[in-house]
Amino acid sequence: MNKFQEIRPIVLGIAIRNGKLLVGEGFDTVKKQTFYRCLGGGIEFLEKSTDALRREFKEEIGSTITIKEFLGTSENIFTYQGKSAHEIVFYYAVDIPNEDYQEEYHILDEGKNSIAKWIDIKDFKDGKKILYPEEVFQYI
Repeated sequence: MNKFQEIRPIVLGIAIRNGKLLVGEGFDTVKKQTFYRCLGGGIEFLEKSTDALRREFKEEIGSTITIKEFLGTSENIFTYQGKSAHEIVFYYAVDIPNEDYQEEYHILDEGKNSIAKWIDIKDFKDGKKILYPEEVFQYI
């Protein structure tokens, strides 16, 4: 699937601990902007969204999450690296087991290194840090 030419179904896990949200850090070189997004990713053909979410967390941070509840969906049309994209997003509340907890995780995804970390939700709500997609704010 070419994520810049098709509508892409994705799933994101909203993990909150002590007023902080677990997010992956991204950088758009065209916009010259650092941004954050909850962890998750694409749903594969014949894969349920919950199975995709468990797989993504296992691949990204090595954690076997607990899915608490389905929160909702949104449609996200955006521009990244100068290209238009379109996603249907499923949101779930999730828990990270205590034994898997780290302040920061190193992620290798699609051959790119990145980090995930816990950031104070207040920083997003106050506009100090950018969180995408904006619809996630109704769940945090």
